[in-house]
Parts: sequence; structure tokens; C-alpha cells
Amino acid sequence: MDDPQDDLTRVEATVPVRETPLWAVLERRLFAVLDSAWREFETTYCGPDGRLTYGGRMHHRDGVDDFYEPFFNWPVLYRLGGADDLLASAKRHWAGVTAQLTEFGFVRDEYEVGYDWFHQGESLNFFYALCAADPVDDAFRERALRFARLYSDPARGNYDPAARIIVAPHTGSGGPRPGLGTEWSEYSAHQAVMKPYGLPLDDLPGITGWDDLYAEENAQRMGDAMQERLGRGDTAINLAATSLVTNAWLYDHDPEFADWVVEYVGAWRERAAANGGLIPDNVGPSGAVGELHDGHWYGGHYGWAWPHGLHSVEAAAMIAAVNETLVTGGTAGLDLARVPLDTVIARGEVRTDAASAGSMGWGWAQKMDVAPDVPVRLVPYRHGSNGWFDLHPVPLVYPVWLWWLTSELADRERLESLEQDAGFDWRDTKWFQDKEEQGHEAPWVSFLLGRNPGYPEAALELALGQVARRLALMRATPYGPPDDDIHWWQRLNPVVTEVLTQLTTGAPPALYNGGLALARVTFGDALRGRPGLPDGVAALVREADADGVRLELVNLDLDSRREVVVQAGAFGEDRIDRVVFDEAEDGCAGDSRSYLIPDPETQQVSTPVGSSRLVVALRPLHRVTLRLEITRRAQTPAHTSFTRITPRRES
Repeated sequence: MDDPQDDLTRVEATVPVRETPLWAVLERRLFAVLDSAWREFETTYCGPDGRLTYGGRMHHRDGVDDFYEPFFNWPVLYRLGGADDLLASAKRHWAGVTAQLTEFGFVRDEYEVGYDWFHQGESLNFFYALCAADPVDDAFRERALRFARLYSDPARGNYDPAARIIVAPHTGSGGPRPGLGTEWSEYSAHQAVMKPYGLPLDDLPGITGWDDLYAEENAQRMGDAMQERLGRGDTAINLAATSLVTNAWLYDHDPEFADWVVEYVGAWRERAAANGGLIPDNVGPSGAVGELHDGHWYGGHYGWAWPHGLHSVEAAAMIAAVNETLVTGGTAGLDLARVPLDTVIARGEVRTDAASAGSMGWGWAQKMDVAPDVPVRLVPYRHGSNGWFDLHPVPLVYPVWLWWLTSELADRERLESLEQDAGFDWRDTKWFQDKEEQGHEAPWVSFLLGRNPGYPEAALELALGQVARRLALMRATPYGPPDDDIHWWQRLNPVVTEVLTQLTTGAPPALYNGGLALARVTFGDALRGRPGLPDGVAALVREADADGVRLELVNLDLDSRREVVVQAGAFGEDRIDRVVFDEAEDGCAGDSRSYLIPDPETQQVSTPVGSSRLVVALRPLHRVTLRLEITRRAQTPAHTSFTRITPRRES
């Protein structure tokens, strides 16, 4: 961090807490509950070295992500203000799981031997969060640089700089792994779990529907074609690898890493431009789109045609566009993610079968509690030889990210237009949780736009309910996964951070398939020299727009003064130009001879800052409201730590 913390602009919170905000009490309660819950999880399901207790088998190439995912947001909680020992615990679990997976043969040199980036992205969420939580850890810095060079260094074999492609869908520390592994050596209709997604390739003679795959010959032909056509060349989901390289760049700003991100994302942007702006999903070994798919821009692994379409392609495009924005400071590349959304939205239709029209619609209808006869605008997620198909509601997380990144009117208008025919009231906080720690974008955005003032309290009550349910499930099943179910633990992870991320940092959680966590504001404990809100302090971002952030801080501690470092941006990339805050007059406690509890009289004070950070000093039972006037992306982002500063005496 460039700014010596002892020289930062300081704000003294002088307004006493008169009405204790319910949101602040609930927020601190959530921190306390979470710090008990993660301890219970590790006691119940983990060995002394941090690995998960598991005596089952591993199959094919899949599984690395499922062992890291139960811990993915533990460093996130620490960075928000979780317990001091949570960081060491999270590192122990990363090391234990890494050793465990090495013994299984799935990890080499601490990194996945080779698998697709839909799943590698899920694996690496945990690693990225650890790097952000403790950037002065030299061991994790060394790992970050070493892992990134698996892709930025052509000598490792995963990247072809001449064709500007990652050379296979399955890559990693073992280099490119041809094909898709033994799991898909044949593709039979007996693999019933895959039936909702249909045919991986729809152009094989004699195979026109799922039932045709009951024939052994057809199942073998489909498997052979998948290995040959889906198991070679580049695929759009590989764009998630840009997070691995951007994460390394955030340490030292090595041009090797920045250049690679710009080059690789740029190559995909050119391919999208040649396809009318819509990103294709496949590139052959020579660098030509459609080389393995009869010239078609669709058909690649985890691409537009199979299995998830928009769900996977848009995630990778958004992750890559965000990373390019971090590295370059510009937002022009966001069209890589913007065009796919606009393309499917333009083809939407209002229907009453949201739960059954698409391959994944039942989960959306369950979470949003939408009855079968409710009209909902559905958009096509997939494209094959017969055009667009597989209808689902628009995934709000992506238009929310676009608006959050730009604050542009067009991105806000797109988002607001989706509220029509959404099928549910955007102000309602739905009571559900999934492993991705997202899904509550609608009520949060409504809150930021001033239309849902009760969201903080409702969301924090929800989060506490989420933890309570996970604890109940854990206590009902204090044993390892049945039937070799390696997804077992991620469904029981009691650490919930979606709501805390929204309310305290003013940002959506990181995109689950490998996105880096961003923020409008982050915090450090100035007196203890660590990231996160100090004990007893609650924070709420009430507004976040193109010009700044309105933020409330409350010290609920009865006795102790707290000093909070407020940083603009997750990586100090934003600059606080000026801060405006409320200041109370002296003597606002009133006269002891009066029965009345006075309402403090306040005035607005403004002071220039010119840095990504300032310090807010909070006396016991005091609060402050700040309007931070911010220039976004004015500084080079970097992994930043928080060092202890010398406390100042009260005047």
C-alpha cells in the first residue's frame, strides 16, 4: 500500500448512538454465530491437518473442486472481520486438502493435474480468497506466481501464443490432457443424470434423441466424437483462467501477467467481433473458430450447445471482462459479457412454465417460490443446429455485475427492465441458500436504488437462518459422506457471506466459477493491523453510484474506541477524493436534570482526501455517516495489507 497509514486523513465519529440500529446488532450477531459455526464444521468433518475426513473413492478426473469448495468463503469471512484464528485455520484446510488430493493423484505440485475451467474456477475461489486475505504471506505469493505461469509461460504447454489459445479444455499442472477422460469414453442413455441436458453433439448421423443412446454402438460413437471434438482446442470456459493470472499480477504488477491477460482476452474479443459481437464457444488447434465443429461458432465443451449454455459461457466472459478491467483500468471489454446477455434477452418470451421449460428451471422456481401459473420472462440459454433453445429466467447476477462495474444508465436500464415479468417481487428476500453464495441480487439492488429500505434487517435475519439450518443439518449427520458423495460437505458449509459482502462492501459476491472478489469499500482494523471490521463495529453501504458511496459505521462496544481503515475498492484501485460526514456538537448527551434523551444536533463536514484510504475513529457507542466522493479505477489495483497504526489520544 502506497499510503503510510499513520498519515491518512482521519475522521472522528462524534455522533452518539441514540437509536441502536437493528441492522448493526444483527450484523454483529451474524459475525459471532459464524465464528462458532466454522469451528463446529472443522471439528465435525476435518482431520487434525485440515483435510476432510473421507474414506471413499475418487472417480475419473472430477473431484478437486468438491474438496476445496466447503472452505471457499472462510477467508472471505476473515477479510470481512471474522475471528483472528480463522485465517490460520483456512490455510490449514487448504494445505490439508491439497495434501489429500495429492495422495489421490489429482493434484501435482499443489495444483490440479488437469481438468476443465468450469470446475477449476470453483476450486480456486478458496485460493484467491486466501491471497487477498493475507497478501504478505510469501508462500501463497510464490504459489500464485507459480500457478499463473502454468498458463502465461508457453513452455508449460497449456498455452499456444501463436494461435492465442489454451490448447485443450482439460489443462493444469500436468499440461494439456487430451480428451475428456474415461468418464465420457462412451456416452450412454443409462447416464440418466445427464438426460436433462440432452445430446452433447447433435450432428451425429443416426443419433437424434436421448433414447438413441441406449444402443451401445451409438453410445460409443458419441463418446468417441466427444473425446475428439470436445476434448481438443480452446473453449470459452477457459477464459476463467484469467483470474489465476490476474491474481498473480496483483502482487507485483509483473508485465508478463498483464500482457497475457490482455492478449488472451483480446483474442476472444476479436473472435466475438467476427461473430457479430457474440462470443463463440470453441477454437480449433490451429486457432480457427469452428475448426472441430464444421465451422459452427457453437458446440464446444461447456459451451453454448451443451451442457449449460449461458450459465457457463456468460460466467467465463464476465470473469474475463472483469479481469481485463482490473489490469487495464478500462471497461470497454465488458461488451464481451454484455452482448451475450442482450442477445438472449432479445429472444425472450413470457411463459407460465418457468419450472419446467428449461434443464435447470426447477431450481430457480423453488428458490424464488414461484407458482406454476405465474408469467415469467424466459430467455434461451443454449444454441444448437436448430437454433436457440432451453428457456430459463434471466440470471440477474450478470446484469447486476455490469451495472455495478459501470454505473452507466444503459446498464441500469437493462437491469430495471428485467423487473417486469420477473415472476416475483424484487423487494422480497427469499429464504434459500445455495453453494454459490448468490441469488439475492434483486432485493439488494432494490435497496441500493432506494426502493427497499428494510432489506438490511431482512437479509441479516435470512443469513442467521441460513447458518441455523446448516448447523441443524450438520448435527443430524455428524459423519462422512454416504455413497462416496464428494459434494456432501459443500452443502453443509455453515459460513454464509453473501449478505455480509453486499451490506458491508457494497458489492456482489465473487462470481462462483472463478471470479475475483471486488468491493466498493473494504475495511481494516487500524489498531490491530489486520483486515476486516474491528470487533463491535458494524458497517452498511446504503448507496453506491458512479460518484461515490454512502456508508454508515457504528461502534456498539460499550467501553472501547475503534479505529477503522476504510479503503475504496477491493485492491485500492479507487481514489477517495473527498469525504463528507456528520459531526455532532459538544455536549450532545444533554443535561442530567432533564428527563429527555436528546436528539444530537449535527452538521455536515467536508474534507479532501486524495487517497484510496482514510481512518475513522469511533468512540464507544458512537456512529458516523460518510459520503465518500470516489473516482473509480484511478489507481493501479494491488493486493493490500493493513498494518497497525499508532492510536491517537482523544482531544
